[in-house]
Amino acid sequence: MGVKLVLNGHEVEAHSAPATPLLWVLRDEFGLMGTRFGCGAGLCGACTVHVDGAPARACLLALERLAGRQVRTIEGLGGAHPLQRAWIARQVPQCGYCQSGQLMSAAALLAANRDPSDADITAAMNGNLCRCGTYNRIRAAIKDAAAEMRKGN
Repeated sequence: MGVKLVLNGHEVEAHSAPATPLLWVLRDEFGLMGTRFGCGAGLCGACTVHVDGAPARACLLALERLAGRQVRTIEGLGGAHPLQRAWIARQVPQCGYCQSGQLMSAAALLAANRDPSDADITAAMNGNLCRCGTYNRIRAAIKDAAAEMRKGN
């Protein structure tokens, strides 16, 4: 018997070995390629997903720790999220490799705080590395999305 969890709103059962990192379960077992491998040590943030609404590094989470829990990936964020629109408007992505992790960390922030200060954004995004250095665009996009969300969109 596998491990049952809720993945992007759907109950699924994973059959990978219990110690398998969630990152590989998502990619290899469920075909969800949006969550990226970066460092494998939880330092870069490329593999960020939500577990029970909080950002978590999928490369560090063993499947066995996720039984009955809610996991949301970039695919579960939806194509019309205000963050995604702001990311495009601000031309945030350069190489794009880190963007799913950046978006998931930002989404967790805005789910908890729709009017984040610069310090709030820095704290929430700390540990999400961008090789292209688009941090100012990321901050601006988060502020834009927060403003849109406050308006009720």
